[in-house]
Amino acid sequence: MQILVVAATTFEIAAFLEAKPEADHLITGVGAPMAIYHIVKRLHQIDYDLVIQAGIAGSFKESLKPGKLVFVKQDCFADLGVNEKQEFSTIFEMGFAGKNDFPFNNGWLKNANAMMDLFPLPKEKGVTVNTITDNEKQTGQLISAYHPHIETMEGAALHYVCLQENVPFLQLRAISNKVGERDKSKWKLKEAITKLNDGLLKIVNHLSGGVPIAGNIVK
Repeated sequence: MQILVVAATTFEIAAFLEAKPEADHLITGVGAPMAIYHIVKRLHQIDYDLVIQAGIAGSFKESLKPGKLVFVKQDCFADLGVNEKQEFSTIFEMGFAGKNDFPFNNGWLKNANAMMDLFPLPKEKGVTVNTITDNEKQTGQLISAYHPHIETMEGAALHYVCLQENVPFLQLRAISNKVGERDKSKWKLKEAITKLNDGLLKIVNHLSGGVPIAGNIVK
């Protein structure tokens, strides 16, 4: 199986790369526009059997503590819409696009890849934003509109491109912090990065060469 591992920064998957896994990698830069451009460019150069996006994420759910590793089953461009009279409306609510216009499914970019079932990880609902949430009003708008579980800056880009190009994909995220918490002393960045790299390596080794998964990747 030919696998492409995608990350926004080298920092997030450095330990994985040092292990020299049987997979290509692509560093896109931070944000959905950069991710879309670089993923599309690479997919037009090489035919991959699977694309795995790996990175950290913020959590909206109390049960998703820092260090938790998850798959993202559906995602969206959460701040793509209109702010009017202190209320946010999505492009679908404004009539700018249909909720089921391909590749959207009821307004979401959903991943039905059965490979997620091979690994004992939670499957969560993500939102992708251009500006990381740092205030209660913004957080409240996202919760009201989407009822999300995690927040990233590139996830929906992966989903959108791979659905359009008909390429199987997985979005793997490690929780580093609670959404809205800007006090970095409360973040668990080191723990999240360690869990992300350990889990990513086990998943890639298993899928690329049938290597049994040693240990529990969700601990």
